[in-house]
Amino acid sequence: MNSRHRAAILIIILMVFAPLSGCFGSSDDIGPSSSDDVVITPEVWTGGVFQGITINAKTELSAFVPYLIQNPDTGFIQNSTVVDLRAGESVLLSVLAPPRTDTAVILIGDYGREEWPVREVNESWRTWYGRGGFERSDNQIIQRVNGVNNSLDTVQVSNNSASPVIAVQIPIIRPMAAAYTDAMGGRHSTGLVDGLNVFNYINHMSDETFDPTDLADNAVGYLDRWAGQGNAAYEDAALYLIGQMENFGLEVITQRFTYDSLMTGAQNPEAYNICGYRFGEVDPNKWMVFGAHFDIAPPVNGGMLDPHIFGRTYGTRVGAYDNTAGTSMVLEVARAMANYPTRNTMVFCLWSGEEGGKRGSDFWTDYWVKEDNPDVEVTNYVNLDMAGVNWPGGGGAPCGNGHGGGDGNCDPQPEVDPDGYPKDEEVWPMRVYIGPSLDHDVMNQPEMVGLAMWIGSDAIGVEEQMAPLIGVGHSADTWKVDDWMAKDRPEIIVYEDTTARSDHATFQDNLGTVTMGFGGLVDGYWCYHQTCDTVDEMIDWMDTTGKDYGEPRSGTSNLVDALDTITWWATYSFFHLDEEPIRNSYLES
Repeated sequence: MNSRHRAAILIIILMVFAPLSGCFGSSDDIGPSSSDDVVITPEVWTGGVFQGITINAKTELSAFVPYLIQNPDTGFIQNSTVVDLRAGESVLLSVLAPPRTDTAVILIGDYGREEWPVREVNESWRTWYGRGGFERSDNQIIQRVNGVNNSLDTVQVSNNSASPVIAVQIPIIRPMAAAYTDAMGGRHSTGLVDGLNVFNYINHMSDETFDPTDLADNAVGYLDRWAGQGNAAYEDAALYLIGQMENFGLEVITQRFTYDSLMTGAQNPEAYNICGYRFGEVDPNKWMVFGAHFDIAPPVNGGMLDPHIFGRTYGTRVGAYDNTAGTSMVLEVARAMANYPTRNTMVFCLWSGEEGGKRGSDFWTDYWVKEDNPDVEVTNYVNLDMAGVNWPGGGGAPCGNGHGGGDGNCDPQPEVDPDGYPKDEEVWPMRVYIGPSLDHDVMNQPEMVGLAMWIGSDAIGVEEQMAPLIGVGHSADTWKVDDWMAKDRPEIIVYEDTTARSDHATFQDNLGTVTMGFGGLVDGYWCYHQTCDTVDEMIDWMDTTGKDYGEPRSGTSNLVDALDTITWWATYSFFHLDEEPIRNSYLES
């Protein structure tokens, strides 16, 4: 490992292990000799929820708990703690058991131990345990830091070495909600957030069932969300979204705005930006923003014709993939996070006018932040745009039963596009894109890349599918596909993108904010910006039964899995970034 890469890894570990607290101790008594010297209850953890975890010591010892914990003194969520226990003592901690893995690990050492080994950024605790990482002396190291006012200890990166530790494995089970099967999305139906709830939001907003009493769009759902021009359906959808956020207990602040038409010079009315706020209890002028655009592609150029029959046009009434999916994930994370106090202000935004050129987020950053709230620092932004048609789906586009287009009238653009987004006839990678970045062959934001991989490899359970992309040795025009192919087509890619087509670009350009975004197929999805962008189409694309690719699961099961993956990734990111925001390395250099 070269010195630059090792330095980047140390920065990553420093970021993800932000401050916690406790007390040091010393004793000449005999310390722990095996995992039998500690009793951890419950013996099986419930994945995806905060729960009381009791650590009971049979001899004096220290325990390192490397998971998200709710601090009982502040209510804030912190990453990890170290506790000291005398023989016969116990401690109760509220721990978030990882939602998408089956194994937790707690480390045990001598009473008052300061240095502790940690896993690599691209591996899970289960893999680290399986390779005997706890028995080795060549791990990355963290060091405990005393907590404030006898609160829980925190940790920070250390350049010291650490001797082996005792590791205790705890199984994790995430139950299925009652009355749901695997095929119905039941594997991801419980927890603080869950993919099935996101799927239900998408279904509700995309419901095309005829409703003659709804004069806005004549549908049960919220269709025709075309931004601007006083569109009644757009106004109706905005009121629904405002009501949802208010029901979560968020303070909703909206903005209407206009823009000057490039063609006529006339001012055109736009609809809402809708933002729900939970103001921070330590520094309310630091804002973490989580957003998605809720407008959809309007019909132009003879739109509203089925591309499976008439060829591709432009426009949709539904926009399930682009971007009801992103809107639904914002709602789900907002619902859960509204119940937790935070150090900094959380802002959940649904943008207007993205399809016309990111107008909503442009207005919000340039006017609402810079002019109306000049003391505010937007610390980080997480973007959701076009997610769900990606891993674990794959194996080619659906064929027959009304599906068509592209080569062989079935699989549109199955070949690898060298200067496009990585994908081929089998693999549709889930994208985790980070910026700003000015160089295709340099990791410019290593802390955010590292955080994404740290979360993904353990809590999200995708260490085997995930790989970072970087353009070292590749052309600036084709580096993403080149490195993707060189790394054997990983199904989840983490990379810094030098281009942008969504609202994250606004935050990078206008505020210099470090952003993280999630997405799936772009131009390879036949129904992108088409009338067939519906929930049923997404389900058909994600079905892997009868295919040689992936596990044989229903389209609903895989779609809910994909939505669950991204929603949890975003939730973990928010908890981490509240404790330790990541600043733009360009601005700090």
